[in-house]
Amino acid sequence: MDRPSSVLPVAGLADLTTESRMIATPWSRMVRGIGLGQYPIGYDPAAARRIRHTFDLLAAKVPPSNSYTLFARRLADLILNVADPAVDLSRTDTGAAVGSIVDAVRAEENPYHRVTAGSILMDAFAKLGLDRTLLVNEWMDFPAEILATTDQIRPDRIEDENQGRHGDYERLSACTAVFLALGQLGLADRLVTGERDHVRESLELLDRIPAPFFRGRGGSMLLSVLFLLGYDSHVFGGPRDHLKEVLDYLDRADELNLPPAFPQPMTEAFGKIYPLLTMLNAVAASGRAEYLTDGKDRLAEAKELLGRIDPVERTHMGLYYLVALHNLGRLSAEVPDLDAFVEDVLGPWDHADPGANFFRNGIAYPYMIETAMLTGRLDLITGRGLDRLVHSYPGLDRTDLDRANRPYPFSYTLNMLGEIGAADRLYTPSDTYGGRSAVAWVVDHLSDGGREEGSRLYMLDHALVSYALRLRDRERAETEVFRNFRFRLAS
Repeated sequence: MDRPSSVLPVAGLADLTTESRMIATPWSRMVRGIGLGQYPIGYDPAAARRIRHTFDLLAAKVPPSNSYTLFARRLADLILNVADPAVDLSRTDTGAAVGSIVDAVRAEENPYHRVTAGSILMDAFAKLGLDRTLLVNEWMDFPAEILATTDQIRPDRIEDENQGRHGDYERLSACTAVFLALGQLGLADRLVTGERDHVRESLELLDRIPAPFFRGRGGSMLLSVLFLLGYDSHVFGGPRDHLKEVLDYLDRADELNLPPAFPQPMTEAFGKIYPLLTMLNAVAASGRAEYLTDGKDRLAEAKELLGRIDPVERTHMGLYYLVALHNLGRLSAEVPDLDAFVEDVLGPWDHADPGANFFRNGIAYPYMIETAMLTGRLDLITGRGLDRLVHSYPGLDRTDLDRANRPYPFSYTLNMLGEIGAADRLYTPSDTYGGRSAVAWVVDHLSDGGREEGSRLYMLDHALVSYALRLRDRERAETEVFRNFRFRLAS
């Protein structure tokens, strides 16, 4: 496998930062835009050129009226200038760049995407160590503006195969992102000290997410962030125990009969194990082991469900399972032979077709890479498999659904190949792409203006911003709020 001479980000689970343990999987980063820029490596001119080149390609395909991609390009450019030791940015220069980014955020008409973009900007500020008075001053209070925008997000606006099952899922996810961003800027007290208790209101949103799958998956990240920020008493210190209630709601999945729909066929067990594993990570963040046996043995349930999903689905869920067990301090007890487990999860590496479909197979390979990296088993990632992945994207022309969703798996791949130092493969011309690179071909094959891809295009924006943030100084690996948090059950 092609790798740079520099040391890889981690050599095993013990190397993970708190942020990577709490926001461990590509889904949160690429789809929701939280936890971007993990594993900083310091400034790399070649990587910076790749990022800017990709945004140049996007600019030729997507008009400036697409404010989200415009926001991402402007933010990535600021990040790269801050990270580049050869660039001496004055406060005036930085302020002007921030002003143009804020303008692009405000131009985004969709309130959910506006909150996501604003939260990413604040997160980047914190990770780069920029002066927050550029966002909070006598002319504007950008954090307050983005927090207030969450009120504009209406339920059931996600247009996908789960129409009617989401409820306030998007608003809950937006609250998670903005709460985390404010916490990293040192402004978490704003959530509870004003006229409104935003933390309490966000927990009430859980009741308005009808499908157990989405209540568990979305709720787990909200709960984890609240524990991170020290709002444990809001979760289970009053008349309600919101952590227990979500777990109990997952137990009612068969009774409620609102199973999630997926773009490609998945087993019934997959729809149950996914929210359970994310909630197990929330239990780990809570520091309270009693939730593992409240009502049932939830680790036994997770193991049983893991045995019922098929091998390709295990490539998705294996990572969630291992990280949750690690954070709970139960990894060695539940997985006594870690090497054998990882080898089993990566079993499809040499034969599954990543171009068979965008979701089930398309993101399986990035999940396998991440699992191998986080467990120190990159020896299982062969160059032949990486070639298969990089050359797979023309296969997604077989259906309109796969074609419109091509940025989904591609963003995962760009993110993961960047993390293992193999992103150059996506920028190398090949016969598969008519002498062009995979990046150039994928961007050129976007629909006119990126209209058919819709919000899937924003996942590529997230991957590029994350790549840019990784070029910051290694000493800025985590913000203070993460450095001060401990997974108490793992100690």
